[in-house]
Amino acid sequence: MWHKHGVPPRSRSSRPPPPLDACALEQLALRYVERFATTRGKLAHYLARKIRERGWDGEPADIAALTQRFAERGYVDDRGFAAMKGAALTRSGYGVRRVADALRAAGVAEPDAATALAEARAAAWDSALKLARRRRIGPFADAVPDPRTRERQMAALLRAGHGMDIARRILASPPGHIPDPE
Repeated sequence: MWHKHGVPPRSRSSRPPPPLDACALEQLALRYVERFATTRGKLAHYLARKIRERGWDGEPADIAALTQRFAERGYVDDRGFAAMKGAALTRSGYGVRRVADALRAAGVAEPDAATALAEARAAAWDSALKLARRRRIGPFADAVPDPRTRERQMAALLRAGHGMDIARRILASPPGHIPDPE
């Protein structure tokens, strides 16, 4: 038996998949958008990777036209993705800078990300408090931290995308005293 020796049996189809054509590329794109909430940028990146992996058969692929057509049909919605991703990150305790980085990495253009970033800015204080509560920082700590622990807590707040002013205000709060937003 193969499993006793650690060698899996040979696959029956060891041939690589055939090169993509326009129809197969559209089918791949449809399967991708049906499984994942995505942006035009992420879809274009995925399709370009698939073309690199499998090759192309026929006239050159127009990935930009395909992603634009999917956006027009409503299969891909950058603004909706930005709102969903921004709200999820804010609820998780991340700051505006981290939300902006995530949206930029997903290929969301600045006009589509503007509303999500404005909402993240409006919720920055509550988001920072949520992270502080989860990490037991500042007003949610059991005791006043030593200087080294305080540096680590400051670094955690800054890595999460919060501004220096918010991080300082949270860390300056004694345990048990939650400061006002302004």
